Amino acid sequence: MDNKDKQKMAEWSITARTQWWGRDWKEIWNYQNLLFGLVQREFLLYYKQTLLGPIWMLLQPILTLLIYLAVFGKLVGISTGTIPPILFYLSGIILWNFFSEGFSGTSKIFQDNIQLFSKVYFPRIILPLSVLFVQGLRFLIQFTFLIILIGGYVLFNDLSINFNAGTFSIPVIILFTGVMGLAFGICCSLLTAKYRDLGNIIPTGIRLLMFLTPVIYPVSGTPENLRWLVFWNPLTPLFEAFKFALLGEGTFTMVQLSYSMICAFVFLLIGFASFNKHGDNLIDVV
Repeated sequence: MDNKDKQKMAEWSITARTQWWGRDWKEIWNYQNLLFGLVQREFLLYYKQTLLGPIWMLLQPILTLLIYLAVFGKLVGISTGTIPPILFYLSGIILWNFFSEGFSGTSKIFQDNIQLFSKVYFPRIILPLSVLFVQGLRFLIQFTFLIILIGGYVLFNDLSINFNAGTFSIPVIILFTGVMGLAFGICCSLLTAKYRDLGNIIPTGIRLLMFLTPVIYPVSGTPENLRWLVFWNPLTPLFEAFKFALLGEGTFTMVQLSYSMICAFVFLLIGFASFNKHGDNLIDVV
């Protein structure tokens, strides 16, 4: 073995030490094939042995939309402003599904993959990222359906949408919504790995959080004395900005939107640091 081969072998080693920031992003890039393989596997397994297959990606939000139209639109009578109820609810549903599915999928990452974690080495953060990528693919398909529906309203229902500069911010809003779900999920994954009963609380917490997020109602329709409570939720400005950029109506300020983005960034740093520091140690606990 020559010196060049020895030098290559000495580039990395596996030790018992843990770090807050783990290894550099170059190592994650070196495992990109594993990341794409996990995304492909999860995407295919999710709809394997189902009657309708990938059609569920559209059928699920459509069924939820019909329930919202019947309950909140007809029975409760919640106003959606000048936005047609179908477009209002569907835009909220697909963005909420993107966040909640990413959150819940990442929060169970240790419990669902303990066999993989304990048998082979790879950057552990690859698995949470794969969850985000899978949900991102689902969101893009549902978002395309929403755009087609908006186009149909513009052409055949004389819907007038004033596109604005905020329209170009849609990718940024989607990105930070996904980052929020990833960050919350990573933080909760450490807790659910150590305290398994918390895994039963998370689904309930997600449902309660939905009622503090403008998915089924516009912020403009909430009482002014309670509006501050809704805006404490960092998801609220993102959802309102998404509807404003897409449908031309939403209540938020740039300060509130900046608050959401800062929260997403801070929680992501906390989640990544904690995941890298304590992730390997939790494998023995699980």
